[in-house]
Amino acid sequence: MISIAVSSQKGGVGKTTVSINLAHAFARAGLKTLLVDADPQGSVGLSLTRQSRLLSGFYDFIADPAIPFERLLVPTRLETFSLVASGQAGDYEVGGAPTGAGLSRVRAFLRTVEARGFDVCLIDTPAGLFGLTADIICSSHAVLVPQQAEPLGIRSVPKMLEGLNRLRVIHPSMVVLGVVLTMVQQDMEESRESVSALRNLLPPDLVLRTLVPRDPLFVKASARGLPVGVMEEGAGALAVFDALRAEIEAKIVN
Repeated sequence: MISIAVSSQKGGVGKTTVSINLAHAFARAGLKTLLVDADPQGSVGLSLTRQSRLLSGFYDFIADPAIPFERLLVPTRLETFSLVASGQAGDYEVGGAPTGAGLSRVRAFLRTVEARGFDVCLIDTPAGLFGLTADIICSSHAVLVPQQAEPLGIRSVPKMLEGLNRLRVIHPSMVVLGVVLTMVQQDMEESRESVSALRNLLPPDLVLRTLVPRDPLFVKASARGLPVGVMEEGAGALAVFDALRAEIEAKIVN
């Protein structure tokens, strides 16, 4: 099983949108995919199921690994796509450094997911690189960094990547898939310049070629509790996230 942490330095960069639609793309490709909502705000769960606040989920397993895993799984209309909500036990430490107990429980969760036959596990993490997020990153095969295509956000990317390199002390085999630019507006000069600036700032292998556009359709999809690709007008979004999936698969294989 391949586990991918979707992480960002700050919120509001499209992390949950990327997590949902990339997981859907993997599932559409025939891979048994689990999307885990590890953000205490429960954004993934609220986007895909309005009952998510009532469900047991990731935090409950971290608090009590004896909880039956089947209680956490939420099926979707796509047979290969399942969800684990954030859950009810919200007292897990979000801030601070990675801890032995935290790493142990996150890794136990991922072993349980793999034992259930999943091919891919995507985890939407809290913003930042501390506590729970660091535990998840240090337990996952790879990390993907969404970043909004706007000038201020671009400046924070090197700091985020430096932080990931520090976590390699704990997890030397971690693959940094790179930065995926989100909310790109090709009709706005500042957005285009932000894309160019990041490509000039970082090595080519650390900036993914696929760009995720700013599109009102993402908001409509969330309001209906659907990945954007299943919307009637979603063919373009399907193509974007299929391209992102293929790009990530190539990086993991290599």
